[in-house]
Parts: sequence; C-alpha cells; structure tokens
Amino acid sequence: MRIAVLGAESSGKSTLCDALARRYGTVWVPEYLREFVDTHGRVPDEEDQYPIACTQRAREDEAAARAAGFLFCDTTPLMTALYSRQYWGRVDPQLAHLASSHDYAWTLVTAPDSPWEPDGLQRESEEVRQTVHRMLVETLQARAIPYVLLEGSLEQRLRQVEGLLGRPADSLSLD
Repeated sequence: MRIAVLGAESSGKSTLCDALARRYGTVWVPEYLREFVDTHGRVPDEEDQYPIACTQRAREDEAAARAAGFLFCDTTPLMTALYSRQYWGRVDPQLAHLASSHDYAWTLVTAPDSPWEPDGLQRESEEVRQTVHRMLVETLQARAIPYVLLEGSLEQRLRQVEGLLGRPADSLSLD
C-alpha cells in the first residue's frame, strides 16, 4: 500500500518517512530531488523537473517490491509539479500528466509547524514554505484528493498515522 507523504520544504517529510518505515518494518522512498541537488551541486532547472519526477516514480516502483505492507513515499510527482508552478509559473505538460495519476492509498500532509531550517541549496525560506503549503492544500482540495494533515512533534505525527493505519504488530500487546 503506497502512502504519499507530502509537504513543503522543512516540514519533516523525510524524518517522518524514516520513522514510519522503521516503526512498520518496511521501506521508504527518499526524495530524489535531494540526491539531484547533491549530485549536481545546484537546484534543478525547469527542464530537469520532469526527469526528476520520473526518477521519483521509478524509485517508488522499485521499492514497492521490497515493501512489507506499506511503502512510505517522501514526495510524489505532484510536489514536483507544484514547485514548477511556484518557480516558473507553469507545469510542463508531461509533468502535469504524470502528477495527475495520484494513486496512493493515503495522502499525508506534513504541516509547516516546526522551525524552518536551511538545507544548503535546496530550501529557500519560511515564506516559500508557507506559500507551497497553501498551494498543496488548495491543489488537493481542488482535485478532491483526501488527505490527513499531520501536526506537532514527530511522536504526535506517528500517533496520528497509527490512528489511520493501525499500530504495528510488534507494538500490540497480547493481553
């Protein structure tokens, strides 16, 4: 079962995905954009957006074969499309088509309620984080994609997710 974990920059997506994968004994798909920036030493250009989204989706498909029950996906092509709109005012038609197939069992949105932290080249500002969060929520609502907003500390977010997915088997008591 694929679970999309979406959110603006510095909202805790990667930390949450890692913690969820450990808690549920499965794998997660890191955000390819981070690797792209580290490898190329720059932020992506507009023409990089579609290949980045394709790589993200291909990595999901590869990880799905190794997943045990749940596959936590740190971002999806939908987020790549939102950032294209934020930075270039448009979305490449191929990217828009890829982003339109949002086929996840759950969509979790990490609230931008923790302190914003810089991350080298990849993160811009608190203002951009808030703008992207608003764009994300508006897009999900416009597309009628149900989502759950996760707020608070990592432990609070983990409890929220356990409320949706159930507690992992190893944390259930045998009373």
